[in-house]
Amino acid sequence: MRQILQSFGSGETGLEEAPAPAPRPHHLVVEARASVVSAGTERMMVEFGRANLLAKARKQPDKVREVLAKVRTDGVGPTVDAVRSRLDQPIPLGYCSAGVILDVGRGVTGFREGQRVVTNGPHAEVVRVPWTLAAPIPDGVPFDAAAFTPLAAIALQGLRLARPTLGETVVVYGLGLVGLLAVQVARAAGCRVLGIDRTADRLELGARMGATPVEATTGADPVRAVLEATGDVGADIVLLTVATDSDEPVHNAAAMSRKRGRVVLVGVAGLDLRRDDFFKKELSFQVSCSYGPGRYDPLHEEGGADYPLPYVRWTEARNFSAVLDLMAAGTLDPRPLVSHRFAFSDALKAYDLLTGGEPSLGIVLDYEARGDDSPPPDRTLMLDPRPLGASAGVFGCVGAGSFASRQLIPAFARAGAELHTIASSGGTSAPVAGRAHGFRNATTDVEALMASPDVDSVIVATRHDSHAGLTVQALQAGKHVFVEKPLALVEADVDAVEAALAVSDRLLCVGFNRRFAPATVRARDALQGRAGPLVTLITVNAGAIPADHWSRDPAVGGGRLLGEGVHFLDLARSLAGGSIEEVRVLPARGPEGTREDVALVQVGFADGSTASIHYLANGSKRFPKERVELFWDGKILRIDNFRRLKGWGVPLGRGGLVARHQDKGHAALAAAFVDAVRAGGPPPIPHHELLEVSRWAIRAAAEASRARSG
Repeated sequence: MRQILQSFGSGETGLEEAPAPAPRPHHLVVEARASVVSAGTERMMVEFGRANLLAKARKQPDKVREVLAKVRTDGVGPTVDAVRSRLDQPIPLGYCSAGVILDVGRGVTGFREGQRVVTNGPHAEVVRVPWTLAAPIPDGVPFDAAAFTPLAAIALQGLRLARPTLGETVVVYGLGLVGLLAVQVARAAGCRVLGIDRTADRLELGARMGATPVEATTGADPVRAVLEATGDVGADIVLLTVATDSDEPVHNAAAMSRKRGRVVLVGVAGLDLRRDDFFKKELSFQVSCSYGPGRYDPLHEEGGADYPLPYVRWTEARNFSAVLDLMAAGTLDPRPLVSHRFAFSDALKAYDLLTGGEPSLGIVLDYEARGDDSPPPDRTLMLDPRPLGASAGVFGCVGAGSFASRQLIPAFARAGAELHTIASSGGTSAPVAGRAHGFRNATTDVEALMASPDVDSVIVATRHDSHAGLTVQALQAGKHVFVEKPLALVEADVDAVEAALAVSDRLLCVGFNRRFAPATVRARDALQGRAGPLVTLITVNAGAIPADHWSRDPAVGGGRLLGEGVHFLDLARSLAGGSIEEVRVLPARGPEGTREDVALVQVGFADGSTASIHYLANGSKRFPKERVELFWDGKILRIDNFRRLKGWGVPLGRGGLVARHQDKGHAALAAAFVDAVRAGGPPPIPHHELLEVSRWAIRAAAEASRARSG
């Protein structure tokens, strides 16, 4: 299949080949028939992608500050690599699509194969979307009209927030696609509508749809016009459907509103609000979020958990259905908004039009329907027809996210691994990473990758909840496995991995790379022959991440103490050189309750050594992220951010060791695993250590969880 991708690195907008997305629980796989280019959002993204690096930086000052902080702590090299990696990850364009269902995922209700639906899917011949972001298309509504539904739902949600009543006056400020759809929705609600715009043809379109036109050109006074039209009372509601950095629309909206009127920002505007504008009239101001309740809630959108209708009447999908009902009744008609149409094969012409000088409004992309006897869309795409150059160490990779693309895959490529097939469930990231790193194939069919006789080793770099299952699947398929941490989220899954290892002659490695960092290796050498116990202090300045991030979900990511903290438990175990006997956790407590991302972890080892891991998400980003301090036999070593190693009583030379670049051991671990696969073993980390550390990390996370619930 083909889809439209925008690169923020090169600035190119491309129509790229990709494998069809894989079925997934709580999702629909849909073959597109029509999609609509969102002029405002997509023009902004394309222009941002085509801007030079300085212009990008000016538009994102917060990101610039993050980059500078990373330079101070990690060094220039890793920072440049991280920025380039982020910019080189192209993103799909579009969110207004209509088509026919090819597959209904487990847990989905109310949909069937062959059904016509509208979705927020991108511009692609086949899309996969959560069922909570789809709605059936009524009979009589054509695909090209239905594809406008997400844009109309944005307008509808803005109006719902304003709570209009019959006969109220609504000003729609900005008559682009969303604004002109908002005019029709407000008219359907029984409101009188005034439409403001700078462009004569859009004012004329608004008038045809029932709005009284108000000019906002130079010299015109839209505020005076609205006040005159309302007998100097002012508008009940102002919907700001503009896309501008200027503060003027918000100021004008307040000035043209009646006392205790409602202003809702649906688009983008400057928000340097003037207090008097809102204070004297007691105006309400609200920002509308996309299609409605449920938007950006991962439990609703990805987890398929719908909000109960008696308590949340209008979710995003129900807003979709309301819009489609208006279309079916003839009350809402987006067809007059269509200014251009292109076959999907000519889609790039639409973006030349969008960023050129020719006026445009609604741009529709039409897709060719497959015949009834056509085979299903191919889920595997050949990227490079070259024959294999190795008989052992031929790798497949499941997962093509940022970490896999930026760290893992390059490390294995430099280690000489033969890269065969890369898999991702959505179909977008796998071909991008595959082309960048020299894979032969990209696929969304993990079972086919596992069954391939050409692949003898598998890298698992997916979300944490799938690590154990994919590891067991690969071992049972006769593959060596390198799995990113954590190995598992519950002890039963560690048991399953151990059972699979017991009947397999394959190697397993978990991505505990820090024990392979050059600074760690030097420290371990210095510890040889120690007489007394080792005391290890590890400070992790982890930094805060949003509470709704997947890694903090106990069922998906395991929480930060398990998902990332396991690294440092393994590092302490590696330095101590002996088995763990006990782990105790003391999480911090604050006004919001106990925090598992701010905790002290105390570890006891069989030889009497101890470790204290301070995992902290409440510190400054200006401080180095990781510090390791070792105390033994009258000696001290300190590792700062895996760039500096300094010793007291240890012969490291004056000033210790300072590396030009941060090195956390990814490359050394990948090389050790590739060498072990080709030599037939032993594994870089003994299997019993991987299982031991994984079990203790799970217990530590469980103890922190009990402290929260207690």
